[in-house]
Amino acid sequence: MRTGPRPLPLHLTTALMIWNSSLAAWPLWKSGSLPWSQDQDPDQGQASAPQEAERAARLREALEKVDPEAFGKALQAQVNERLEGLLDGIETYRKHDYSRDLPEMPLLWQEGSTRLLDYAPAAKPDAPVLLVVPSLVNRYYVLDLEEDRSFLRWLAAQGFRPLVIDWDAPGEAEKGFTLTDYIAGRLETALDVALEGAKGPVFLLGYCMGGLFTLALAQRRQRDLAGLVLMATPWNFHAEQEEVSRFAGLQAGFLSPLLQGLGMMPTDMVQSYFALLDPLSVLKKFLAFGRLDASSEKARRFMALEDWLNDGVPLTAPVALECLMGWYGANETAAGLWRIAGHPVDPSEVTLPTLALIPENDRIVPPASARALAEALPDCEIVQPALGHIGMVVAGRGQELVWEPLAAWLRAKG
Repeated sequence: MRTGPRPLPLHLTTALMIWNSSLAAWPLWKSGSLPWSQDQDPDQGQASAPQEAERAARLREALEKVDPEAFGKALQAQVNERLEGLLDGIETYRKHDYSRDLPEMPLLWQEGSTRLLDYAPAAKPDAPVLLVVPSLVNRYYVLDLEEDRSFLRWLAAQGFRPLVIDWDAPGEAEKGFTLTDYIAGRLETALDVALEGAKGPVFLLGYCMGGLFTLALAQRRQRDLAGLVLMATPWNFHAEQEEVSRFAGLQAGFLSPLLQGLGMMPTDMVQSYFALLDPLSVLKKFLAFGRLDASSEKARRFMALEDWLNDGVPLTAPVALECLMGWYGANETAAGLWRIAGHPVDPSEVTLPTLALIPENDRIVPPASARALAEALPDCEIVQPALGHIGMVVAGRGQELVWEPLAAWLRAKG
């Protein structure tokens, strides 16, 4: 049985706290103890914004017309229905018979837990080589989720030779690894392997956190590269939701002794940070999933993506602290303070032709954060598809809005 959605205790606690808060508030509302249950002056601190006071007034007017006892019973029934629906959706997911069964592609190179997989082993000798770098915190196969939704296989079918990094979970060899160890060590070695099978410079493509890795590598190895592709890559971590980013950094500081003692940030702890971005998203999607026919195509697609989301990996303690305290908390990237192998990572030094794919509906990497990087690069073209962070590589419209413009750009620059 599956263990997700991870971390399950957090999601269940969130559901109970949010939905039961309505039950707790109703007696106070009836008694007039809540500020919004009475006529209050918003300027006296009783309402945080005029629009909230207006919403409260409409709610108060509607509730004046209901029978308090009947409404209380209806409220309890609604809370029970939502909790039961959520649990039904989670149970259906955990017991579903879906299993991803795509064959693994040939291995080109491995060092420790890091592997380089070849998605076009039979490619023509002059096929443009594309080194694809995913995030450390999620497994690479979101780029090869299903046979009919595989970004990597589609690129191979278009005549490119995609080579993808599989970071896997850090093992004994990666104990104590920093971002420099991954970028100036493992990733740079993978680039050397890619160059051995190429007829010239190769393209670098980084997705999300992997985009920051490729940026730093591109700055170090521009002579070996034909171009750089950045997909939903953050840069200014305080461009939107600054308070959330600062809170993540502050929390990581408190957790630092624990993380250093463990040597890792466990997967469920990593996933809890993603939950901060939208605490209700898991509740909404599992309520909706519970209403689906479990044998339907839509349910199968949900299963494929959800299995990937719950198949995360831990981070080494140094990497977790560099990312959370450095990137999110201190915004070291945009401030020019992020260093790899002692050298500041500076987009203005990367003069390669660059394509920045910035999804408009991204809730994980705010578009303003990614645009800040694109605008700091000397030669960068921006494409802004009407998709989300994950949708750009798995959604039905991904091919039209992302994959095809990318292929056209690669051909033009190759």
